[in-house]
Amino acid sequence: MKNIVLAACALNQTPLAWRHNLGNVRAALQEAREAGAVLVCLPELCLTGYGCEDAFLSPNTHDRAWQSLREALPETRGMVASFGLPVFHHNTVFDAAALAVDGRLVALVCKRHLAGDGLHYEPRWFKPWPVGVRDTFAAPDDGEEIPIGDLIVEVGGVRVGFEICEDAWVARRPGAELSAQAVDVILNPSASHFAFDKREIRRRFVLEGSRAFGVAYVYSNLLGNEAGRAIYDGQTMIAAGGTMMGEGPRFSFREHVVTTAQVDLSLTRLAQSKTTSHRIHLPGRDHPLLVRTTFDWPEVGPCKHQDLVTEAWETSFTLKEEEFTRAEALALHDYLRKSRAHGFSLSLSGGADSAAVACLVHFMVRQSLEQLGEEMFRARFPFLKPGGSTPQGLTRQLLLTAYQATGNSGAVTREAAATVARAVGSHHLELDVSGLHEGYVAMVSGALGRTLTWEQDDVALQNIQARVRSPGIWMLTNVTNTLLLSTSNRSEAAVGYATMDGDTSGSLAPIAGIDKAWLRNWLQWVETDGPDGQCLPALRAVNVQQPTAELRPAAATQTDEEDLMPYPLLDAIERAAIRDKQGPAAVLSRMRVVFPQYSIEQLTGWVKRFFRLWSRNQWKRERYAPSFHLDDENLDPKTWCRWPILSGGFEEELAGL
Repeated sequence: MKNIVLAACALNQTPLAWRHNLGNVRAALQEAREAGAVLVCLPELCLTGYGCEDAFLSPNTHDRAWQSLREALPETRGMVASFGLPVFHHNTVFDAAALAVDGRLVALVCKRHLAGDGLHYEPRWFKPWPVGVRDTFAAPDDGEEIPIGDLIVEVGGVRVGFEICEDAWVARRPGAELSAQAVDVILNPSASHFAFDKREIRRRFVLEGSRAFGVAYVYSNLLGNEAGRAIYDGQTMIAAGGTMMGEGPRFSFREHVVTTAQVDLSLTRLAQSKTTSHRIHLPGRDHPLLVRTTFDWPEVGPCKHQDLVTEAWETSFTLKEEEFTRAEALALHDYLRKSRAHGFSLSLSGGADSAAVACLVHFMVRQSLEQLGEEMFRARFPFLKPGGSTPQGLTRQLLLTAYQATGNSGAVTREAAATVARAVGSHHLELDVSGLHEGYVAMVSGALGRTLTWEQDDVALQNIQARVRSPGIWMLTNVTNTLLLSTSNRSEAAVGYATMDGDTSGSLAPIAGIDKAWLRNWLQWVETDGPDGQCLPALRAVNVQQPTAELRPAAATQTDEEDLMPYPLLDAIERAAIRDKQGPAAVLSRMRVVFPQYSIEQLTGWVKRFFRLWSRNQWKRERYAPSFHLDDENLDPKTWCRWPILSGGFEEELAGL
């Protein structure tokens, strides 16, 4: 019997925040020690932060990361721990896991497979370590020679190997080779961003890896909004022999989460003997990739029952709604405190998009307050004034909303905005910008020597109303030292149905990764159910309306779908054309099957409209405020969906429909 206690840690790190990151590492190691853990896995690049971008090429980053590693080593007395950091070796930067044993650095294991898809850009900064290569690294501070490469470390008779994040996502995982070399424990330090339904994918490769490789498998991850766009849910897992032994909570507002589990290596070794004997590599004591070090593993009694954290919402039929709410709440919380702003400001129109953003801020306050308690919540935001300890009271200090009316604004949206503001608790203002609007129209009419009309100048007359709303809310933002939240959604971004320097104005675009049809369903869910049953019935004032920009005169009865096309159809076309990379003819064929209620003439017109609007509006998407990454349908050109600003615009393809 060989029982050991393992720990997987999730850390809420910030790129290049050396003191903060090291403090989280130390706190996690201490909590793991108090829980009896002896082998601890910390996340990928945890000492620097994962999102350092081109700073990974800076000598200062490498020096400070190495200094942090040296400072952390004493915390591993009596333990074995893995730290993530970049390493500069032979004029090349590698993504490495540093394994420390009892206060000593014994090996640097480098990542073999780099993530270069979507928001990942690892090949820009790092190089993959070649398979089966070992070298010696000279420490930059004292010249100490440390083994580096594609290594296995034998620690007091227990063999430890690594799959670093992407290594576990490829078809030929290193784990199979590690198993063939009699590895007992595989550590997976990851920086795996959140996406809808990704939890189950990770669970599958952790469970299957532990079963197929006959090992104990430890998976750690980052937590929170680390660098601005990517959200990390902090999923941590420990599995052995195909059984989940320990799993931590997701979307925690804590700085770190430690998940521990006790495993019996004698059982995994027996399982390994049944699965790897036909391809064993005879890993002897002098194996070139084996680093051996002494360590006295503490005596541990028989394995105890492990607690698995699976909250009720994780298995609900509304998992996407729950994940969206929690991911956005955590991302907004971290973005606010790490930007050092004093809250958020929002132009609250009375429509679906701005109402959704206001609700997300409300849930940010409510969920973080529930998890952290008022004292720690206030410590995160030291600018808060005493009093107002309820979620609504604290939201009032953190969210300023403003309804900005022109002559085309109606009583329905004004009252809806006020109703939502009361429900979430924002500090709500009403501003009349009709004078500014009319002044611009009169000024331009005079300059042109003619009266502007809706028949001739429709787009210009609509856009000026959206633009005159921007300076006032920006001024309030500056006066209050807050962050202006843009309300643009993904459906609008796809077709450019937004006014640049108007409703796109903002420091952050929280819902730019979400399509309008699904967002409306989410609002209805929040109205009647909500996360953990925390519903907001006041949203009925928004949900009963048809989405409208409310920029034409009331007699025009303007709606978004009349201007564009039905939102469910728009979103289906976008997925087929952009996510699935289908051309106009293939998209039209798919829409005829999915939407048989529309005529071929209608569908053809809408498909043509989508492709034309998509092609001519890339410049708008390039200028959107930073947004959160939520799934592979993101249109953010900075991180996911790149497209030329100038192109042929599918002219030949559309002419052939």
